[in-house]
Amino acid sequence: MLGKRGGALWLLVAAATLTCASCRLIQVGGKPGWRPDVNYTEWAAQQQLCVGDWLMFRFDKRMYNVLEVNRTNYELCNDHGFIQNITRGGRDVFQLTEARPYYFLCGGGYCYGGMKVAINVVEASPPAPEPTPKNGSPMTTTSSNLLALTMVSAAAIVIWCHGSPPFPVHRR
Repeated sequence: MLGKRGGALWLLVAAATLTCASCRLIQVGGKPGWRPDVNYTEWAAQQQLCVGDWLMFRFDKRMYNVLEVNRTNYELCNDHGFIQNITRGGRDVFQLTEARPYYFLCGGGYCYGGMKVAINVVEASPPAPEPTPKNGSPMTTTSSNLLALTMVSAAAIVIWCHGSPPFPVHRR
């Protein structure tokens, strides 16, 4: 039996998954991740980020961090007065919950070496309507429902086995 905690987690994961079946997990910087020798301006220009998407920052937690800052602090590489420190374990995720610009940098002087990224998040476009079957009867299962069911099932298995998600989760 799941118990109160497990049941609450199950409902939370199910609700988040059903409302966000098209959300993506995007690794900041691509394959290299969060480190000094990556051009984050170029990387960000190639991204189309939507409300509900998740950013994953992968880095050496002994050397680097990830701070959400405002535009002024981003431009000045100022790591004081940050909005939020999302650093937890070097494989940290951050959900983009609003359509707006987001600014992230690495403190300790690494920002001056290019470890900063500005991204613009837009509203997710509504999914295209499902086509009607040729015989005119409504479809019983849509691809988005199958995707949501798969994601909920996978999340439930992870929570059931581990008691919590296998990575730190930050929402804003």
